[in-house]
Formats: sequence, C-alpha cells, structure tokens
Amino acid sequence: METKEFSFAGTVVNGFLMLFVNLVLTLGSLAAIIYGIVLLSNDAPGCTGTCLFVGGIVALLISLIMWCGFLMLEPNTARVTTWFGKYSGTFTRTGYYWINPFYSATKLSLRARNLDAEPIKVNDKTGNPVMIGLVLVWKLKDTYKAIFEVDSQTMASTPTEIGGNVKGLMNALENFVRVQSDAALRQVAGQYAYDDEDGQKDELTLRSSADEINEQLEQKLDERLALAGIEVVEARINYLAYAPEIAAVMLRRQQASAIITAREKIVEGAVSMVKMALQKLSDENVVELDDDKKAAMVSNLMVVLCGDEGAQPVVNTGTLNH
Repeated sequence: METKEFSFAGTVVNGFLMLFVNLVLTLGSLAAIIYGIVLLSNDAPGCTGTCLFVGGIVALLISLIMWCGFLMLEPNTARVTTWFGKYSGTFTRTGYYWINPFYSATKLSLRARNLDAEPIKVNDKTGNPVMIGLVLVWKLKDTYKAIFEVDSQTMASTPTEIGGNVKGLMNALENFVRVQSDAALRQVAGQYAYDDEDGQKDELTLRSSADEINEQLEQKLDERLALAGIEVVEARINYLAYAPEIAAVMLRRQQASAIITAREKIVEGAVSMVKMALQKLSDENVVELDDDKKAAMVSNLMVVLCGDEGAQPVVNTGTLNH
C-alpha cells in the first residue's frame, strides 16, 4: 500500500553543540541586560546602555525560543514533524538533537505492543455459539497514517489525553486495534465450524485447524489495520470453547463420539484376537472344535474382550463332548 511517510529533511544540529551555544547566548543576553541597566542607572552618555539593554532582551527572547528546539529520541521511537500544519517528515534518528523550534513534533512509539483480547461470543458456521479470544502483537509501521489517517481524538478514552502525550496517543491506537481485531475475529470465526460435523474430516474447523485459521486471521487484521499504519507481527486464537448455554450438551456429544471411536477400536482388536486364537488352536492341534463350539468360544471371547468390567470365569470340569 502506498505511503506518504518520508524522513525529516530539515536542518538538524547536534544537541550538545546547540546546548553549549544556547547557554552562551542566554548567559550573554542576561549579562548585556544587567550591564545595560547599570549604564542607564549611571546616566552613561550615548545610547550604549539602551542598546545593550534592548539587544540583551532580544537575544534572551531568541535563546528562549531556541530552547524549544531540543529533542531526544530513544531506539524505536519517532517524531512526526509539521510546519504550521504541513507534514514535514518523520524524525527517527536516535540521540540528542536540535531542530527549528517552530516545527511541531509529535512523539510516537515504534515498539511492539501486545493485545490480549477478552473472549467474545460468536456464532460459528453451523450456528453454534462459541466463545473465542485472540492474542495480538502489533507495532506502528507508517507514522503518517497513524497521525493523519485516523482520528485519535475519537478513539481516546478521554480527548484531553491526546496531544504531546505519547501514552495517550498509543492508547488511542490500541483502542482502534481492539475494535478492528474484534471485527476480524467475528468475520473469521463465522466462516468455520467449531468441530468436525458429520464426519467431514477434510473441512477446516476452528478446533483442529489452528495454523490455517491463525493465518487467515492475521491476513484479515493486516487488511483492517493497514489504514492506521499498523503492522501485525503475530495473531493467534488463544481461547476457544462452546458458549455456556450449550457447553454441557456439546460435551455429551463429544463424549459419545469418543466412546463410539473407542468401541470401534476395541471391537477391531477383539476380532483380531479371536481370529488369532482360533488359528493357533487349529494350527497346533490343541483341540478339535466343531462349528457350534467355535461359535460358543467366539461369543465368550468377545464378551470378555469387549466388556467394560472384568469377566468372572466359570471352570468346566466336564469334557468337550458333553
């Protein structure tokens, strides 16, 4: 997306050098004012006293204005400069500097920020209400858009916190991120079912396709937050559950599905074991069994292997012929 941001191209002077110059100018102007007053009080001939006094006042006013041009930037911070309302570039050089004091400079943080959104209730693709939450890591990428493309005043909790207060401005942008992340989360969650329905194993779901869902969520957030010059570093769903009103019913459904799956495995294993037992008895000539005896043995083994409780053995003291 096209950006209007560019680097500050105005005059930049080392802050420590200008600090020394401005101290000399301030002290010199004060000395000139005092000396001019002394000359005027002594009725010194000529206009020396008046010139010193007036010149000292002018120099002091200039030095006071120059004191407003100092700025200090830490790593991952920026200053958006304007010249009487016109955007003049973004200052990002780390250190202590002096610029023309008539530039207005708004401080912004370019550091990564974390948003842990509270779970919200959303209807999934099948209409089931689910609770879903996300965690988002974001940072400013385009300072021009952050300042001039969105209305920070309306996003702030209190309008008075916006201005030179970087904390208030960043909190306003965080409110923008929170609202847009809520909308993006609802949009993505509404496109997929919570879990597999009717055995459709190849369909993406919120519970089983976390990587794909997170990727789509991040894409939607990027599209929405680009308006404010915000870059999404990471976005992922960190909470997912059925809404309380249907949680108990869905839990029983999941339990029933798990029981059916477990029973299928048990029956499959039991059939395999019975088959192996009959094959072993036949191959090693341990005992001769007719069809009725095999059917009875298969029935008993299946009961033992598939039963939920331990079987109670019955010892047969007779012969196989009776």
